Amino acid sequence: MSRLPPLGALRAFAAAGRHLSFQKAAAALAVTPTAISHQIKRLEDDLGVRLFRRLTRRLALTPAGQALLPDVAAAFDRLGGAVERLR
Repeated sequence: MSRLPPLGALRAFAAAGRHLSFQKAAAALAVTPTAISHQIKRLEDDLGVRLFRRLTRRLALTPAGQALLPDVAAAFDRLGGAVERLR
């Protein structure tokens, strides 16, 4: 099995991709926008591809980000469902 990127970085990516905003992702995860930015940078470095285009006052997913987001979001949804069923 291949090595996965850090779970926190994937979580930050899922939130930022959903909101297309580091600030809104930070609010959703109760961290700072800088923390989100650092996690995204770490993930991009780990994967060797850019996931976002940083535009003036907004974000856009790159084609790589668009390809990755649905699977990452679905994985977190499955994890959340599994935890809820256990509880």
